[in-house]
Amino acid sequence: MTNEHLIRSAHVWALAILLAFGVMAFAVSGESGQTQNSNSSQTQNSNRNANSNSSSSSNATGERTAAAAVNADDRKFMMEAATGGMMEVELGRLAAQQGSSDAVKKFGQRMVDDHSKANEELMQLASTKGVTLPTELDAKHKSEVTKLSKMTGADFDRAYSKMMLSDHVKDVAEFEKQSTKANDADLRAFSAKTLPTLQEHLQMAQALNGGAAKP
Repeated sequence: MTNEHLIRSAHVWALAILLAFGVMAFAVSGESGQTQNSNSSQTQNSNRNANSNSSSSSNATGERTAAAAVNADDRKFMMEAATGGMMEVELGRLAAQQGSSDAVKKFGQRMVDDHSKANEELMQLASTKGVTLPTELDAKHKSEVTKLSKMTGADFDRAYSKMMLSDHVKDVAEFEKQSTKANDADLRAFSAKTLPTLQEHLQMAQALNGGAAKP
């Protein structure tokens, strides 16, 4: 009986030891799996970050390349056209509100409508070329708008009409030139598309000034 009891006890201890080793092996295996999963997750995150940085770098490089493709003369024209267009809109609003004659009021509203559309198209074109256009008037043009805003009645009509005639004589000449001479093909197309509208504006401005061909 004593030997049998000892044998059973030995079997029990052996089973206990085997179970203990099994639990330890399972725990170690679990920790190893977690470590591998963690490393895998970190690697995936690292790859995603690398891809994101690569994409951002590629986009920035593409914008710089597009901007570099627009030469100095084309860029200057786009900047001046954007500023001039914004002033036409600002002055057009003034004319629609402060003009004393129906002709001036209607002309002013036409300037707001047509130049707002042209400005939006130019902004979209510039964006594709990597060129950042001004979004507000510079000090010189703001001063002109402020000066005109202080006038009323017939004085406003005369000053505004004279300014519009002068501006559109210059605009038509410049857009005619750029429609054939601009280095960038898309800019030539934009100039050619906008030119007929500016020519119509010039005719209207001449009518406001009693049919004068030039200011």
